[in-house]
Amino acid sequence: MGYVKPEMVLENMIQAGRTKANLAVKDLLIRGALSGALLGFSTTLAFTAELQSKMGFMGALLFPAGFVIIILLGLELVTGNFALIPLAVMEKKTNAVNMFSSWFWVIIGHLLGSILYAFLYVITATKLGHSAGNEVTAKLITLSEAKTIGYQVLGFDGMVLVFVKAMLCNWMVTLGAIMAMTSQSTLGKIAAMWLPIIIFFAQGFEHAVVNMFVIPAGMMLGADITVAEWWIWNQIPVIIGNLVSGFLFTGLALYVTLKKKGPKSVVQMSKSKAL
Repeated sequence: MGYVKPEMVLENMIQAGRTKANLAVKDLLIRGALSGALLGFSTTLAFTAELQSKMGFMGALLFPAGFVIIILLGLELVTGNFALIPLAVMEKKTNAVNMFSSWFWVIIGHLLGSILYAFLYVITATKLGHSAGNEVTAKLITLSEAKTIGYQVLGFDGMVLVFVKAMLCNWMVTLGAIMAMTSQSTLGKIAAMWLPIIIFFAQGFEHAVVNMFVIPAGMMLGADITVAEWWIWNQIPVIIGNLVSGFLFTGLALYVTLKKKGPKSVVQMSKSKAL
């Protein structure tokens, strides 16, 4: 499968972060929008498989398909970039302004693509309003309410819960993006990145981009949610939780343990000999 050693993976992570931070706004928007739509496709595929098979795990097995397409095509997924771009900043390959600009425009792209797919999916699922929908639409309504007012009723505990679930999610999602770098073959990349994504989706953790589809779709279908409830009780804390874990648990952790130490300076060597 053309295995790539971890030390080389780290160098690839840094270079990927540099490239992503310096993309033009047009590219960030287009690639972010495509990624948002693709994760929407994956979500409805997973829900359809789960409901048809009556096996929840079947949905988790299929959900990574959209993630694989995103990575193989070199599109932009802000949750993965939370682990990659900070490393490029630390290595002075780019700067913090470019990092925050990249994150912002990719998120805008995600929103555009996710909401577009949600709109188109609702049209097909409800036959332009001539049908009440199906099992998937019912699940979207229930899930979107659980992801917002379900946390709201718990108050502060709900905010802690959604934040922690977001951290657990992106710990795996960022690993998925990086595991793709451990192989030089397409088949190897697919197999490697599939595993962490199954882990996150099967356990119902909170992914910012998936929620940009699920919650607006639920709202379009009649879920009793306001835009404020969407952002306050889900989208904002989930973005922050995804950022914290992506950077700390994946990007920074791998950077600290895999970064090659430079050779000792002549002064250090002479001191050690003298001792």
